[in-house]
Amino acid sequence: MSCASCVGRVDRALAGVTGVRDVAVNLATQEATVHVHTGGPSAQVLADRVTHAGYPAAVRGARDTAQRDQQHRDHTAALARRAAIAAILALPIVVLEMGSHMVPAMHHLIMRTIGLQQSWWVQAVLTTLVLLGPGRAFYTTGFAALRKAAPDMNSLVAIGTSAAYGYSLCVLIFPTLLPRTAHAVYFEAAAVIVVFILLGRWLEARAKGRTGAAITALLKLQPKTAQVLRDGVAETVPVDQIQPGDVVVLRPGERVPVDAIVVEGHSHLDESMLTGEPMPVEKSPGDVVTGGTINGPGGLQLTTTHVGADTVLSGIVRMVQDAQSAKLPIQAIVDRVTFIFVPVVLGLAVLTALIWLVFGPAPVVSHALVAGVAVLIIACPCAMGLATPTSIMVATGRAAQLGVLFRKGDALQGASEVGIVAFDKTGTLTTGKPVLSTFDVLGNNDPDTVLRMLAGVETRVTHPVAHAIVAACDARLPDAVDVTALSGLGASGMVDGRSVLIGSGRLMHERGVDLGDAEARAQALAKSGQTVFFAAIDGALTAVIGVSDQIKPNAKDVVVRLHDRGIKVAMITGDKRETAQAVAHDLGIDEIIADVMPNGKTHALETLRGAKTRIAFVGDGINDAPALAAADVGVAIGTGTDIAIGAADVVLMSGDLQGVETALGISRATMRNIRQNLFWAFAYNAALIPVAAGVLYPSFAVLLSPQLAAGAMALSSLFVLSNALRLRGYNRVIG
Repeated sequence: MSCASCVGRVDRALAGVTGVRDVAVNLATQEATVHVHTGGPSAQVLADRVTHAGYPAAVRGARDTAQRDQQHRDHTAALARRAAIAAILALPIVVLEMGSHMVPAMHHLIMRTIGLQQSWWVQAVLTTLVLLGPGRAFYTTGFAALRKAAPDMNSLVAIGTSAAYGYSLCVLIFPTLLPRTAHAVYFEAAAVIVVFILLGRWLEARAKGRTGAAITALLKLQPKTAQVLRDGVAETVPVDQIQPGDVVVLRPGERVPVDAIVVEGHSHLDESMLTGEPMPVEKSPGDVVTGGTINGPGGLQLTTTHVGADTVLSGIVRMVQDAQSAKLPIQAIVDRVTFIFVPVVLGLAVLTALIWLVFGPAPVVSHALVAGVAVLIIACPCAMGLATPTSIMVATGRAAQLGVLFRKGDALQGASEVGIVAFDKTGTLTTGKPVLSTFDVLGNNDPDTVLRMLAGVETRVTHPVAHAIVAACDARLPDAVDVTALSGLGASGMVDGRSVLIGSGRLMHERGVDLGDAEARAQALAKSGQTVFFAAIDGALTAVIGVSDQIKPNAKDVVVRLHDRGIKVAMITGDKRETAQAVAHDLGIDEIIADVMPNGKTHALETLRGAKTRIAFVGDGINDAPALAAADVGVAIGTGTDIAIGAADVVLMSGDLQGVETALGISRATMRNIRQNLFWAFAYNAALIPVAAGVLYPSFAVLLSPQLAAGAMALSSLFVLSNALRLRGYNRVIG
């Protein structure tokens, strides 16, 4: 594909296949991503349909990114060779023709030596070599597209240069067919147009390669080999031969080859390449390490858990690639325009030539040719096709380097329009590692015995509060049976034949447990910011439990900066309102919705959203998954559960809330960048097509030459690419 018109035709060819659900065609990556219904067409059928439409396609299959990068480098090198050969051949043509016009001494030298006619023949031979050699692809592709009634950029170049070349040959071979005043050749125009467009495509290909630099950098994080223990001896093994369960020896300064668990040793790992966090993280036996991170001063032995496509690094690469291939809603504007753009340009070129033939001054034919060819060349919609995908590629890659993954490309646009950010509390605004801060045992019950029984039940539950109770019990835990986690309420089980119930006041009321004066005690604890639970043994209230969860260090700063940018901040939590208010007061949160059951968070979002306000929800737990899916933009803390991450649009690789700022900020910067690109692409055509047609000629005697038109067209694409590449320098500030 060479321009936005090509993208539109490939899109329509694929969308017209029965069973296709949606299509995203990316000019920058030269790829199409197609989602089909169950029982829909195979990938090969879709590739064949695109090939039949005039764009030879192949199923990507198992080709890895490194191989595609090599193919891109080969393509870029081929363009460089073609541009160089075309330039070498075109240089004598420019010297003979333009030198003769601009330097009188050159004109006299040519006339005294080879003569004007021989000069034209030399130009004709060299131009023929340019068009049939380096420029041949324009004609094979462009005229093929014309035969299919689907003209593209190549068609515009092919028609324009063929017109200049054909007219010049006619003057040279059949001079009597044209009036004497029209005896001028434009071989240099045809040759220089090819040179400029090839040069532009080469520079464009180089810039495209830089847009995918983040993916390449991520792939380079994984080492090629690793030291694996085999029969007690460390052997150097290719990483792709490591299997789950293998023991890897990691020396100081080495990169972790695969995802694993530390089984021996202590060290600090630099995880900044994946999470964006600069501080090294301490690792000891039992801790998880991620492939691609860098080991610090200590030696480690690791047991491999995930390899190949199952590693976190591979998942990150897939997420970024999926986001880069997405089609943003703003792209619909481009699609509508480019659908008719090239046919309209062809019509304008013909109309321009006719107007010059009827109303233009002598030499009429020459002026008509120059103006018509200039319109064809300058109106190429390359910049339009590159405006959106290049910005997306650079932005999603840069976001990944900062520890923010856009799982869905359209979230990049959605996040830029967010007016409200709603946070879950536990594990999101707080550390998610609560500690037991209050344990009031009622009646004559022994505190140690009660704590052991509660911990026996909670050791079978994954809720953070359960971990706090278990961590507070030093004694050996009793066995618990029939343990049931009651989502959003608490847990129940049997310990030593006695019924144990732990949970919220709501759970106690539902189970008929009388709280009595304990409710007043619970309210006092809640006002101090503690999360309060109750425990009942054999149906009788036994303890009031207060658990404290520390607010994350930079949470308040993040809320302040969101406010500074006009973004409202809310908190949705299952905690009691008193507890939520204590946290909200400390952080300066605008609105609280407390006592919310997991399935009620989606309704809470609707309550907050209001009219025409896009809302982002930030959460980390299983119970946040419905809200993450229901929000306009779901942001999952990467330290949370797989289910939460799977439901989100954006994933923060670390638990740092600054990632929320980064996600919103880079989305705003990207959309601003895309709008700049689109404005330039459309404004360029709107302004220069009339100039190429000759509107300035009556007043200023200025007629844009086809060579300058080709140069301007190439510059417009390079401007768009260069503007998109500015996003590589994006930092963690909301734009």
